Amino acid sequence: MKLNEWFEKGMTIEQYVESMKVNKEEMLGIYENFTVDEAFLNMNFSNKRVIVLTEDWCGDAMLNNAILMKIASSIRLDMRFLARDENLELMDQYLTNGTSRAIPIYIFINEDGSEFGVWGPRADKVQALVEEGRLTLPDKESAEFPEKQKEFYTNLMSLYRNDRDIWREVEKSIMRVLNK
Repeated sequence: MKLNEWFEKGMTIEQYVESMKVNKEEMLGIYENFTVDEAFLNMNFSNKRVIVLTEDWCGDAMLNNAILMKIASSIRLDMRFLARDENLELMDQYLTNGTSRAIPIYIFINEDGSEFGVWGPRADKVQALVEEGRLTLPDKESAEFPEKQKEFYTNLMSLYRNDRDIWREVEKSIMRVLNK
């Protein structure tokens, strides 16, 4: 399928939010509390669209989708959501590091369906934060690993829900790709 066909297959923001079973309230909380930087509001993106490969259980999607949804509503960017696990044919064209089905992935296309940018699954500074945190975990074989990993991800999700500096980093990272 061509990217325009994938876009047409996708769910609107409203359909995606309605379909969510996990992280819905948390994502909407970020969405409601995030304000797009005024510097971006006067830009014209009327001929640009985005395909979002995602799953509602993903913490990175919870954060990043909320920020992208607010950007989209502020600049009139049309976006459509596709569940990663139901659209592996497309997902496998956008693997992270050539091997991982990490999400979310944002495929930015113009009106004729040509890709002009891809973003995801994390902003660089957020990726660095995750990598630094993972370095503090014990070896996977350690009896402490499951508890420490759970604690790490609980703390990370709290940062995602509450740290406005992280939100701003995500916004800047997405806008760099969108402005190409």
